[in-house]
Amino acid sequence: MGALSDLIPAQDLSGIVGHRFIYTYANGWQYEMYVKNDHTIDYRIHSGHVGGRWVKDQEVDLVQLDEDSFKVSWTEPTGTSVAVNIMPGKRRLHGVIFFPDWIRQHGERTVCFQNDHLDKMRAYRDAGPTYPIYVVPEFARITLDEYVGVDDDSAISVAPGELPEGWAERVG
Repeated sequence: MGALSDLIPAQDLSGIVGHRFIYTYANGWQYEMYVKNDHTIDYRIHSGHVGGRWVKDQEVDLVQLDEDSFKVSWTEPTGTSVAVNIMPGKRRLHGVIFFPDWIRQHGERTVCFQNDHLDKMRAYRDAGPTYPIYVVPEFARITLDEYVGVDDDSAISVAPGELPEGWAERVG
């Protein structure tokens, strides 16, 4: 039996770091993720349960699972946990969002630039209710994959509602 380190594939993150992805889940929710570096993402939610929300500098765990297959996972100050598998070459993504019950009931409380409201998000999380967890597992089609560079703070710098008309409908 080999060493446990033999289980870990080579980690070439160049196929995802510095890329902006716009994707639409099968349920119609549209998201945007910018993989800022090997441990941080910025994102905007264009439509869906918490459409209008945006976040910068979310710490994540990013790994390459296999050739053209990456996983990005994180837990937010709201108590929401997310795991997203991204296959850029196939223009496919699968995400699982684990919303605490308070967000299922009052998702509108999170529709803001989260970075300016971290204490409020933690207070909502701590007040709950946490359970039952609202689990949303969905496949998505990647409609835009563009390389914008590493650590570009301008890649996601305004709320979804402040973008030019049709901006999120771009393909490429």
